[in-house]
Amino acid sequence: MVNDVQARDGIAERLSTLIRIPTVSAERTAHNDAFARFPGVLRTLYPRIHADLALRTVDGTGLLFHWRGETSAAPLVLMAHWDVVPAPEDWQSTGWQAAPFSGETASAAGEDWITGRGALDDKGPLVVMLDAVENLLAAGFTPAHDIWIVLGGDEEVMGGNAKAMSALLQSELDGEVPHLVLDEGGAVTDAPLSFVDARCAMIGLAEKGVLTLRLSSSGAGGHASAPIPDAPIARIANALRRIERRPLQPRLTRAVQSMLAAFAPLADGAAGGALKAAGRGGRVTAELLAASGGESAAMVRTTVAQTRISGGSADNVVATEATATLNCRILPGSSVQATMRALRRRIRDDSVELTIVEAHEPSASSPVDDRFELLSDALAASWPGVAPVPYLMMAASDSRHFHTWCPHVYRFAPLLMNADQRAGIHGENERIAVSSLVRGEQFHRALVLARGGSWAEESAA
Repeated sequence: MVNDVQARDGIAERLSTLIRIPTVSAERTAHNDAFARFPGVLRTLYPRIHADLALRTVDGTGLLFHWRGETSAAPLVLMAHWDVVPAPEDWQSTGWQAAPFSGETASAAGEDWITGRGALDDKGPLVVMLDAVENLLAAGFTPAHDIWIVLGGDEEVMGGNAKAMSALLQSELDGEVPHLVLDEGGAVTDAPLSFVDARCAMIGLAEKGVLTLRLSSSGAGGHASAPIPDAPIARIANALRRIERRPLQPRLTRAVQSMLAAFAPLADGAAGGALKAAGRGGRVTAELLAASGGESAAMVRTTVAQTRISGGSADNVVATEATATLNCRILPGSSVQATMRALRRRIRDDSVELTIVEAHEPSASSPVDDRFELLSDALAASWPGVAPVPYLMMAASDSRHFHTWCPHVYRFAPLLMNADQRAGIHGENERIAVSSLVRGEQFHRALVLARGGSWAEESAA
């Protein structure tokens, strides 16, 4: 059925057009015109969606589309966001090879590539999703169930669009729960571990919570010629050193156990056996992953990153106040308050105050069940031979607002992202292969078709 629908030409041009609109939410005031233009351009690029689906603007920049189905079956919720992070104006002096908001297309290594901010995060995933819906509408398809398309315009600044749309949709459904919610997160990747030489689709079952914490200390100042012992800067420095010396305890979550078990048949020899055993859990496995550092360590513990520090007003004056900012990513099964308690135990200094700047709890873990199988089937139709692998997403997504009331929330962008490409997300030379966009559209089309509809029934007949 997937191949019975004719896909429109020009998917690359549509993505390039959207990249050229600099919807940088962290610099919203400077880009008001871009945010005003984007919905109109989207209407031009996807005329059938705007003609056939009901659209509401929510919380200023949230775009909520409703595609009515033929039955009252539980709906499908598809998510993406259209805001992006900043990129340098003087890009020539950086590692960028093309202007970040040019949407330039160039050929390399036998592929056509689109470069620009948002190519992967998250305008590329948005385009493949909307293209699939536009193509199905052109084929006369009506889904058997409602489909809601949730497009946030402030995800990169942890804004309220998705929260407002989640609350609105929860009210609209009046107690009904979506069959499946799908948002950005993992992707198709090559060799996800050094001893797993296979292309895998990393599908997020859960995501870590976020706690932004400000440490502050104050005291009497004075002339630098007569230093004051235990001054505010020293207290903050001691607090940071104590936290760094005692990382939080590693622990295997259900999502990471599922990931290790899925990797086991893909690994060679002894590594496969070790992964199989690791997937059954245990403190030793968690400690081994923590000792590996990097992403492996982040998968098994609440992390604490020191992101800002400030204090003092002049070179020859003892500071009266010092502050530091910590960004914590909280492991599922823990909480904001548990993390606060753990940090206070490490700091051991009542003169250092801890203030929550922003916080949200980690999500629950979605099950690997028939809903996960729906994603696996869509993957088989678009990326044949690629193994679906559950995992824990370490960043935050808009879907966290849906996980508070829907148990089946998954995080996956059906695009190929190798290690170099992933480094371009929020970095330099963010780019996507056009062939990957084509497969991404096929994935979403297969997912929508998987639950049936009048067009599918007529085609089968």
